[in-house]
Amino acid sequence: MKQSPVNDLDNAKQPKSTLGVMFRGACMGLAELVPGISGGTIAFVTGIYAELVGTLARFGPASIVQLAQPKAFWQQHNLGFLLSLGVGMGLGIIMLAPGVRFLLANAAPLLWAFFFGLIWASVIFIGRARSRQALRSYGSLGLLLGFGFLLLPMGQIESTWLTLFVGGAIAVCAWILPAVSGSFVLLLLGLYDDVIIAISELDLMSLSAVALGCATGLALFVRALSWLLQHHEDRLLSLLTGFMAIALAKLWPWQDADAKVFFEGLLWPDQYAALTGQSDYLIWVGPAAVLGFLALWLLQRVTRQA
Repeated sequence: MKQSPVNDLDNAKQPKSTLGVMFRGACMGLAELVPGISGGTIAFVTGIYAELVGTLARFGPASIVQLAQPKAFWQQHNLGFLLSLGVGMGLGIIMLAPGVRFLLANAAPLLWAFFFGLIWASVIFIGRARSRQALRSYGSLGLLLGFGFLLLPMGQIESTWLTLFVGGAIAVCAWILPAVSGSFVLLLLGLYDDVIIAISELDLMSLSAVALGCATGLALFVRALSWLLQHHEDRLLSLLTGFMAIALAKLWPWQDADAKVFFEGLLWPDQYAALTGQSDYLIWVGPAAVLGFLALWLLQRVTRQA
């Protein structure tokens, strides 16, 4: 039986340094800015996924009682780890959101290609540790579910405090899974552009709705996920590997951003250039994808020691 990278990385005896956790958080923040890659994927391949899920699952009604003992509450809920990760994510999102927004508007094929390579590397790193039997059965089911997910029509919900709250609650469930992108969920709901603009412009009212929604979604979802990881890890991750493999289509470099159904928005390079009036970056797409693959490989190796 192959050894799970969750056990291999998360149970390593070397403690994670504060800077190492912050760096992982910044990478997770960057991942969630792009509709196609999950922050949970980054957490998984960098060796903190089991710790993250297990830590979040500790929060519950009993946590309120423990607030009377701040030191014990801090240690029991691993708040040093969560604080470092949260700060890293916040810095990554705030610092990189304008750049991602610029690339999406002016050089989208390069950005999509980079993350295509990164997710392809993730599929290999996660899938190679799964048993063949689980990949054949649950991985195949994940492929079917991923295909159905891509067939969902793109929505356009009016951006209000309540819809941003609900969108955040749904998207964070995708964020914690090492396969589904929270940003893609926001895109399906029609809230992605509003959230990116709110981050870029530091719209605190809108951001508060998203943040509270995320906290609520995590509280409701993470305990079930923790149980699944403890009792059905190989099956769950095989299913998510299949889901992630088919979801690579979402990172096809040439897309019509205004398409209401995903597969109708997939274009050939010349079609993209004609539609957008921009370069198709054809000769640079391959190197960008390779760079993304190497970036994930390097990130995995570097963070083993950080």
